[in-house]
Amino acid sequence: MRLMSASNRMADAAFNRAREGLRVLEDLARFILDDPARVETLKQARHDLTRFAGSWPGLSMVLSRDTAGDVGTDISTSAEGTRQDLRAVAAAAGRRATEALRSLEELAKVEAPHLAAGFERMRYGLYDCAGAVEISLPYRLAPSWQVCVLLTESRCRRPWLEVARGAIDGGADCLQLREKSMATSMLLDRAKQLVELARPRGVAVMINDRVDIALASNADGVHVGSEDLPVSEVRRIAGNSLLVGATARTANDITTAIADGASTIGIGPMFVSTTKPELTPVGPERLHELLPALGACPHLAVGGIDAMNVSNVREAGGRGIAVCSGICDADDPEAATAAFMAAMGDPLPDQSIASQPVHGHA
Repeated sequence: MRLMSASNRMADAAFNRAREGLRVLEDLARFILDDPARVETLKQARHDLTRFAGSWPGLSMVLSRDTAGDVGTDISTSAEGTRQDLRAVAAAAGRRATEALRSLEELAKVEAPHLAAGFERMRYGLYDCAGAVEISLPYRLAPSWQVCVLLTESRCRRPWLEVARGAIDGGADCLQLREKSMATSMLLDRAKQLVELARPRGVAVMINDRVDIALASNADGVHVGSEDLPVSEVRRIAGNSLLVGATARTANDITTAIADGASTIGIGPMFVSTTKPELTPVGPERLHELLPALGACPHLAVGGIDAMNVSNVREAGGRGIAVCSGICDADDPEAATAAFMAAMGDPLPDQSIASQPVHGHA
């Protein structure tokens, strides 16, 4: 026999969802952001919720529970099983808590009218706090690629698709399609071909400059330079659906790019580059100096890297490199890529995000 009304079962479930969402947000603010003000706000909200539950006439949080008889416990969606990054965790927790508070607010208008306004105030306050926690967390970071091949047809000695296939066979973990003057329809077709080739092999595909092509081709991400769309605008357009690479030459460049949502940073040019000969090289020494500014964000050293100088990049602490001519212009792209992979050696240990400052929005 049911000891409590169906409406109390609904209230119990909503109280649980709200508390769970608040706890996740509180833990993110506490352990990831080290934000005492938001921790205090969220903890107070949890305490207020418990106090409201005690003021709900006839509600028993234990006697109202019927997990075995709840038809919703076995219903889930595929999206519930994955989260892209900590922002997605915060967004899900915020939605869970605010939607549960809305249920409590509406039910209270019938069952406990004196509490309805309190739930409404809590819900509106949580919108702001949950949103602030979410945007303070970092976007999804890219994997720590070791060798990214900058694929430009005019630089290729062999057919571009053959070069791409050889690079994958040689161990490259990322391909970046870089065709600045190609017509949009042709570029989109090429991007789709590259994704079709690379994805089954677990190799990432980045598109240079064009966020629209990256989205339309289902590529992994887009890389933007200093003269392209700002990272913040790319994030506004693409949300969290793409990895976003950014180019940096200074610590301030790095900090700004990560704060705006960059997933990985290209640092360079390391050496004189035939691709951009007008730029003064920063050199491996400068790369070493910039590593602390990166925190947990992956990077690729880029510009003029070849078989003779790649060891200098590695010795400076470089985790990954982006190479164009050294692979595209090779007689054997597979062998050239394998040589670069060997020069980079075993992957360096990832820096734990928990031990690094979070470069998010304040």
